[in-house]
Amino acid sequence: MATVVILITLLTILFLFLHRRKTVAATRLPPRPPGLPLLGNLHQLGSLPHQSLNSLSKRYGPLILLQLGIVAPTVVVSSAEIAEQVMKTQDLIFASRPPSSMANHLIYNSMDIAFSPYNDYWRKTKKICIVHLLSSRRVQSYRRVREEEVALLIADIRAASVGAEAVNLSKRLVTLTNDIICRAALGRKYSGETRFGEMLNEFVKLLGCFPVADFVPWLGWIDVLTGLEGRVRRTSKQLDEFLEHVLEEHLSRRESSNSIAIETDEDCADFVDVLLSIKEEHDAGDVALDKEHIKALILDMFAAGTDTTVSVLEWAMAELIKHPIWMQEVQREIREVVGSKEVIEEEDIDRLTYLKATIKETLRLHVPLALLVPRVAMEDTQLQGYDIPAGTRIVINAWAIARDPKNWDKPDDFWPQRFMNNNIDFRGQHFHLTPFGAGRRACPGIGFAIAVIECTLANLLHHFNWEVPEKTKDEVLDMSESPGISIHKKSALLLTAKLHSV
Repeated sequence: MATVVILITLLTILFLFLHRRKTVAATRLPPRPPGLPLLGNLHQLGSLPHQSLNSLSKRYGPLILLQLGIVAPTVVVSSAEIAEQVMKTQDLIFASRPPSSMANHLIYNSMDIAFSPYNDYWRKTKKICIVHLLSSRRVQSYRRVREEEVALLIADIRAASVGAEAVNLSKRLVTLTNDIICRAALGRKYSGETRFGEMLNEFVKLLGCFPVADFVPWLGWIDVLTGLEGRVRRTSKQLDEFLEHVLEEHLSRRESSNSIAIETDEDCADFVDVLLSIKEEHDAGDVALDKEHIKALILDMFAAGTDTTVSVLEWAMAELIKHPIWMQEVQREIREVVGSKEVIEEEDIDRLTYLKATIKETLRLHVPLALLVPRVAMEDTQLQGYDIPAGTRIVINAWAIARDPKNWDKPDDFWPQRFMNNNIDFRGQHFHLTPFGAGRRACPGIGFAIAVIECTLANLLHHFNWEVPEKTKDEVLDMSESPGISIHKKSALLLTAKLHSV
């Protein structure tokens, strides 16, 4: 009996092997770098996957096939033309997301906007975000929040400048963006609570991790040994307890004010208030939001709105320090437009064309999400004549595309002038510059993020003249990258601020 079972098993394996060879031979797949048994191409990713994948694309072409462990194959896109096919021409086919254990554990089974699969729930919640949370009107309503928090940052740096002490700008930018998001999303700041900052920092770090179990499931025990699984469980529990407390605070306040709903177009309404109002208005309708849905959407704001914003501001200041001529040019423009005014108004920012070009160039050279959030093919299709089976994961290397010499002159140089006198933008219409993605899965928070970046950078450059600390002037500014969901400078940005008399 045992001999018969073994024989049947061997025949089954042989049949599956031959069937797979026949299937692969019948399709024309993208070129694939040679890999290792079980691991596939995992070992070729390195600590900075966007750079490693760019090197592979230079060798094998702008569309390459990778096998990452034993999960579904992954296709990496490194050209603007193919990215346009994915995010525009065949956007619907590639509109879904592959499963992510990190998002499932940390963001309530991926019930957010960024990681949710393409389905009816995602379409309805994205509409809620676009119409009620991140519309132009709503972004404008948080203008006072931005201006107040940036003013506090400027006052803090001014105090440090008196003693000519070095300013850890990276740390201060984290506090600034967290405070702005907290006030807009939760109604108040939590920066005074050490536990909150540590928890949020761990949350963002974990989202950028790659659990072994996601690629080789039967090696998942390694995640237990490394402590990754424990960190995820602990952070998930802490986040849930914190957000539950925030929701209870809001519900209690609403009850005490004898109001069954706070109007969603009031300037005082934060994201939680807006979502609770929608929940109450539509409990019996087609938008059924429960507490976990609300928590997931709020976490999305922190995942997408804090880390990436800090990254852009940090790199912009670092590049301007490295290129003092461009620093002087953007400061000259700001100071001519703003004049002797202490407060920079958003109407002033609209006239700062060189500042906007500097931000575009920073987004090009230092794409915050170097590898856009992966997509998955929902049906069989083709790209550039190659067959893409349903279930294939698609990764767009936005970092590589933004440095492609086919698209840009001197692609590795920081040169804001390249964006003067042209209409190239980053909002999903020009596929050689898509730091926020494009198509259905484009980031809906572009307007919110850019408003914070413009306001902060304009004020930093208007009020202060910046230098590297005296003791490090002979050292080369470290511009190396740190791995993570967003690409930051590896070392903190320490600068000296000298107050500019307005």
